[in-house]
Amino acid sequence: MIPGFNQRRRFADLTEQEVLALAISSEEDDGRIYRSYAEMLRTDYPASAAVFDGMAAEEDGHRRRLIDLHRARFGEVIPLIRREHVSGFYARRPVWLTANLPLDTIRAQASQMERDAARFYTHAAQATTDAATRKLLGDLAAAESGHIDTADQLTRDNLGATALNEEDAAAHRQFVLTWVQPGLAGLMDGSVSTLAPIFATAFATQDTHTTFLVGLAASIGAGISMGFTEAASDDGQISGRGSPLKRGIAAGVMTTVGGLGHALPYLIPDFWTATIIAMIVVFVELWAIAWIQNRYMQTPFLRAAFQVVLGGALVFGAGALIGAG
Repeated sequence: MIPGFNQRRRFADLTEQEVLALAISSEEDDGRIYRSYAEMLRTDYPASAAVFDGMAAEEDGHRRRLIDLHRARFGEVIPLIRREHVSGFYARRPVWLTANLPLDTIRAQASQMERDAARFYTHAAQATTDAATRKLLGDLAAAESGHIDTADQLTRDNLGATALNEEDAAAHRQFVLTWVQPGLAGLMDGSVSTLAPIFATAFATQDTHTTFLVGLAASIGAGISMGFTEAASDDGQISGRGSPLKRGIAAGVMTTVGGLGHALPYLIPDFWTATIIAMIVVFVELWAIAWIQNRYMQTPFLRAAFQVVLGGALVFGAGALIGAG
């Protein structure tokens, strides 16, 4: 092993002072995370931001109690030891990885943070035979379990049914605007607009390899075009549609997927086998589009199906006629 490469210590090897110092630094980290959550949510979800402000204040209170205990038992100097210094200790995701998560996911992560800490201290207390250490770890487990109860109470105090429904509705709307709407537009464009060139080539050449290359080029080209167009069309500041990068990715990827769906069957050498499978894939794609419109855009299913299937049939028919001619 390279000297100094892995210097993390086992939890079982920590002294009681180091365990207490670890608990203090963990409380400090969790308080910072909750404040970061609150700042991320304050503009769009003020009630949830208030919950995380309250949870951060609770972490501060426990940190102060732990520091007082350390001062009474070990003095003023607290050893520098953090989660990443201890092998097997529960980890926290960096805050920047949570910046774009949905609201309900952030809430769930906060609850999981407290449960992880409580579970870890409980198991650690059960594993030790030293009475003083066992008591210390048991107290820490009880403190973390208390955090869960406090978080639930703060949620009830700050998030009544009305506020919770309003925030959930706002989060759903943002998800639809940022991901579903551009993704759906891309899927429709990729599935429908590539029908004509792919099937025109197929019937004109009856060469599966050539048809696949045309379909691949059309799908990737359309995906790149749709992605850049979506990203450049609206920065999201005024419309509230969210990050142009996310919308561009959603539109570009789904456009490519929509086109590749009925291009990939032409990897099969037999022309009619590939064509029949491609037609089945087109049918599935069009019904998937209708389902998404009904599920997320509240479009009546029959109307969505009629519009999509009719449009797809017209484009397919045009491609087939041109290719046959």
